[in-house]
Amino acid sequence: MAVARKALKGIMLDISGTLHVNYTPTPNAVAALARLRASGIKIRFVTNSTRITDDQLYSKLDGMGFKLDRSEVFSSLSAAKRMIKDRNYRPMLLLEDEALEQFADIDCSEPYNAVLLGLAPSKLDYEHMNRAFQAVLEGADLIGIHRAKYIATSKTQLSLGPGPFVAALESATDKKAELVGKPARAFYQLALADMELLDEPESVAMIGDDVLADLGGGAEELGLQRFLVRTGKYRQGDESKASTTLDGTFDSFAAAVQALCE
Repeated sequence: MAVARKALKGIMLDISGTLHVNYTPTPNAVAALARLRASGIKIRFVTNSTRITDDQLYSKLDGMGFKLDRSEVFSSLSAAKRMIKDRNYRPMLLLEDEALEQFADIDCSEPYNAVLLGLAPSKLDYEHMNRAFQAVLEGADLIGIHRAKYIATSKTQLSLGPGPFVAALESATDKKAELVGKPARAFYQLALADMELLDEPESVAMIGDDVLADLGGGAEELGLQRFLVRTGKYRQGDESKASTTLDGTFDSFAAAVQALCE
């Protein structure tokens, strides 16, 4: 089976569930990344992770043995911060304390004119959600980092993602959330521009474990080559959830790299 429609110039890699689960790399992932880098293909690590800052994420990957440049990390937190600055938001940030460090230079004073919600288990309780609800009712924009229904917290266990909490605020306020992370088209466009491949999206692949959040939406609309891996949050039959045929499905990131680099 051919796994590429056009010679690759760039690859976007999902991180959690694709390269690792918690602090354990997926099978042969470290060596596979080294092989991919040796091929000369441009790489960006595109992630919806919102629990830690980009710098902390880089350190986490480095600690697991992955070799990357800090500039290659392209996160939804970065995209959210850019949006906040561009629109002069004073946001209520429903994020973990570690992630808040990335917004240390942002004015978060009341009255809020935006609510930004990410994966924040310690903040998504009734008190915080009710404050967010009230802010949106008073006119604040509702922004979701992403709306994944669940995340993989071990090889066998799934846990709630931020999506159900975004949906709860949408339902309560009758206001649609704007999304800044995957699979928003603008997120992938920013990553393409960062690779200087904005005009050649068909020469870029996206590899991820979530057929909707990684490979749907903007990745599909822009014509990226889309490859699903059977690790992380993948569950049997996920391929059928794709609205159009994927370019390939592999048992792991390492298996995908082997096929793409042959």
